[in-house]
Amino acid sequence: MDATTLLSLLATAVTTGLVVFAIRQHARNTHDLRVLRAKQISAHNHLQKSRMDLMETRNRARLLEETVKNGTSAVEKVHRTITTTTFSLIDRFSTSEELRENARRARRSHDQTSDRIYRTVHTTNKALHILADSLFIGKKEKKLTERKNLKDK
Repeated sequence: MDATTLLSLLATAVTTGLVVFAIRQHARNTHDLRVLRAKQISAHNHLQKSRMDLMETRNRARLLEETVKNGTSAVEKVHRTITTTTFSLIDRFSTSEELRENARRARRSHDQTSDRIYRTVHTTNKALHILADSLFIGKKEKKLTERKNLKDK
């Protein structure tokens, strides 16, 4: 065997070794890339879940506020209808002027009091919604924003 053949065999062996090393390195890199991508997808899913939870919390708070608002308005309308009917019947069918006058004063007092009560219920409902928004939703938004900012860095 001459030197050229020996050098050729040595070069072939080294090249084969480098190709095997490159294939193994490629397999490791592909595996690492898959693991990294799976972790990235998992983190993204967690972020999406957090966003969906926040959206659900907002929607529930909005639904609760509107339910109380609409329920209060419905009760107020029924209440007004009943009191208007009652006081109108007293005014129309009463034979005593003194009873009519007392009923009118009672109606004014009743209407003022019920207006204040319903206004208070509506105001309290709005205030509770704002409080819940700042306590719960604001905290969730802040936490979500902090998590997102940490990932961006």
